[in-house]
Amino acid sequence: MTTADQTPTPHPLPATARPVASDERADLLEALRRHRDFLRFTVRDVTDEQARQRTTVSELTLGGLVKHVATTEKQWADFMVSGPAPGPDIDWDDVDWQNPPEHVQAFMDSHRMTAEETLDGLLAQYDSVAEATDALVESLPDLDASHPLPEAPWFEAGKTWSARRTLLHILAETSQHAGHADIIREALDGQKTMG
Repeated sequence: MTTADQTPTPHPLPATARPVASDERADLLEALRRHRDFLRFTVRDVTDEQARQRTTVSELTLGGLVKHVATTEKQWADFMVSGPAPGPDIDWDDVDWQNPPEHVQAFMDSHRMTAEETLDGLLAQYDSVAEATDALVESLPDLDASHPLPEAPWFEAGKTWSARRTLLHILAETSQHAGHADIIREALDGQKTMG
């Protein structure tokens, strides 16, 4: 009971009336979409020539980052379903980076926007990959399903990742590269995503 000058004491909601915690998949996808949008926003109004331009000492370019993020997201989505794909047998310690073999060059080209590619084309490819990943996440029977990681010097030998862990990696990759793109764009013409 309250008087006119007292405010009622709030009562906790009964368990059945409490708001339901948000769905894990929806949360993961919302975060991933947000960081995809940061990357897309960073490359807005950029010409193909600008998208190929290096603005830092790094080899990274805006177009190359969009291409790399799309390619990597697709590879990890495939991993969630089928496990590691057979990759080229590369001894990373012995690569002649000035004159790389064809399979190493193909790997390097997955990080570069070629003369034949357009930024609009790369963004359309990214949209297609994103749509497929989102549909996969919504339909996966179990986010705990795991596969062994591919053999590579940057992965711990014998380690496995669940679909959930793989999604977190896609999110981290997208976020990190959106940040790289922001630095490249700011060096290009002063535009930036935030701030």
